[in-house]
Amino acid sequence: MFKKKKGLILSLTVASSILLATGCGGTEKSSTDSGKGKDGDLPAVGATIYKFDDNFMSYVRRAMETAADGKVNLMLNDSQNDQAKQVEQVDTLIAKGAKSLAINLVDPKAAQTIIDKAKVKDIPVIFFNKEPDASVLAGYEKAYYVGTTSSESGVIQGELIAKAWEANKAKWDKNGDGKIQYVLLKGEPGHPDAEARTKFVIDTVKEKGIEVDELALDTGMWDAMKATEKMDAWIAKYNEDIEFVIANNDGMALGAIASLEKAGYFSGDKFMPVVGVDAIPEALEMIEKGKMVGTVLNDAKNQGAATVQLAANAANGKDVLEGTEWKLDDKKAVRVPYVEITKDNIQVGKDAYK
Repeated sequence: MFKKKKGLILSLTVASSILLATGCGGTEKSSTDSGKGKDGDLPAVGATIYKFDDNFMSYVRRAMETAADGKVNLMLNDSQNDQAKQVEQVDTLIAKGAKSLAINLVDPKAAQTIIDKAKVKDIPVIFFNKEPDASVLAGYEKAYYVGTTSSESGVIQGELIAKAWEANKAKWDKNGDGKIQYVLLKGEPGHPDAEARTKFVIDTVKEKGIEVDELALDTGMWDAMKATEKMDAWIAKYNEDIEFVIANNDGMALGAIASLEKAGYFSGDKFMPVVGVDAIPEALEMIEKGKMVGTVLNDAKNQGAATVQLAANAANGKDVLEGTEWKLDDKKAVRVPYVEITKDNIQVGKDAYK
């Protein structure tokens, strides 16, 4: 088990989270030049994030910046969901003298390309949040991963749904057939988290003895605005037939809630159970307001902190775990566990952002 490191991550409002998720990707964020400014004497860590305006990754980025302060020169880049751009950024980071790389892949299939570039210069690579194939990590002794076990979030979300349904079936089972008629907002197709969450959430609900009917499943690309558009269309098509909204992340859950509010839900007796994954502060606020049943804590603070800690050690030529309390599994990965969050343990989610 791990111990949490103290750090500071700024909470955003619900409105700003939806803005972050949808409209800010047009301007390229360039990396800090190595060897300049207050971090000039610190080892340089070259880092990329698949896109800065992803709800969850915005919190990981802040955690990385906090963990890096005074320890490494973090050269951080926004890849704007463009794998070709990310590869170019890696070339630039290596040219600028990065001593290690911290890479949140746009496309997990591109991991070998990154490894090939780093290996020539004997530069360690810490992949984070999007897990490359195990064979890629195994093929380079200086490659590691920081993230989660993708299936775990789906299992926990499924358990959360099953418990909530059993406790509220009399109110939520609109047609009285005992089954959950659901719609599901999926993340990016092919993304390991999206595929695992989509599969394991439904498998787990079924394993709990609850029958389900899928009314609709489509990608919202992790994006709040896209989720609102999908939910608008589903409400128009299925209306009262929908009994549960399942989202692969909180950004899309928030987008669904915005659509449901327009349709008159969450006022009077009109209610729709919604669940997400990540436990970002905006989702915690929705849980407290009774507009969201629950979520699954995807620990942004510890993912960001662990990534920088391993990358800093690697940049200094040390064992990547030196001075940390993290462990590597048999796939050379640090696994940050998920935690179910409901109104009953909301403080656990809040504490993750202190």
